[in-house]
Amino acid sequence: MNFDEIIGHYKIKDQIVKSIKLKDFSHAHIIVGEDGIGKSIIARETAALILGKSSDTQCVDIVECRINGNKKSIGIDEIKGIIEEVNKKPYEGDKKVIIIYNADKITEVAQNALLKTIEEPPNGIYLILLCEKLDSILDTIQSRCETYKLNRLKDEDIVIFLNRNFPNLPEEERKSVIAFSDGIPGRAERFVEDSSLHEIRDVTAQVLLELQAEGIEFISKYSLFLFKHKDEWQEILTCILSYIRDALIYKETGNKNFLINSDKFNDIKNMCEIFSFNKLNGIINIIKRTRMKLEDNVSPSLVFDSMLVNMQEV
Repeated sequence: MNFDEIIGHYKIKDQIVKSIKLKDFSHAHIIVGEDGIGKSIIARETAALILGKSSDTQCVDIVECRINGNKKSIGIDEIKGIIEEVNKKPYEGDKKVIIIYNADKITEVAQNALLKTIEEPPNGIYLILLCEKLDSILDTIQSRCETYKLNRLKDEDIVIFLNRNFPNLPEEERKSVIAFSDGIPGRAERFVEDSSLHEIRDVTAQVLLELQAEGIEFISKYSLFLFKHKDEWQEILTCILSYIRDALIYKETGNKNFLINSDKFNDIKNMCEIFSFNKLNGIINIIKRTRMKLEDNVSPSLVFDSMLVNMQEV
């Protein structure tokens, strides 16, 4: 693969290619974006371009640093190892690229230890930090790096991704994958290959269809399922929003062809009968608040219970 083959992120790719060709490429960079958006692909292609190599071949002067095992953070010991690697001379030429994954997991102490290296690396050494949340990176590090924010892809780019990787995907499933991906190619790939995500899609439809049921049974029935899949909370919320979007459109137009979840047409029709426009919009606001709480690391169990209760009461 080369830069031309990477789907989306066109302005960022052009900026990187031009700066490398003009020999104006900074020594330290941050690539930020959601999991599955394409950070690692762009980082590896950038590294290959800097070294004048093909990304399809192994290169000892492209060093990828990841969190070890089940650790949830990158501490001072790991950073010391990275600093040692930075100070080793390149093997094959006069350049070396260090790619640091999950840079937003580096502890504050460890980031401060890395600061001088980012500020003044040896000649020919380039550092690329990958992260999902830029606000977890110290301002002192951000100010010394060129930052690239990867945004979600447009639907037409996701279609290109699916045509390339899953050319035999049925049309109805393709629409569902596009909706589920929410502009993230890695999420689209997971949906095609992971049966548990199909279960999430089916159950979230049932949550909406049974929302008018009263009593603790409804809450307990679905809160357990949602908590079981707490690590896929973004997928859960995306599914709910896609159904609400379809219900709003079908209530407005009565046209099945506009639906994303066309294979769930009967469910969408039932939702239209159950919910008014006001209630559908109210559920959208609840999902937005739920997303904010989960992004702030509020307990998933409490958040999901609150979401279900609020959706019943809206």
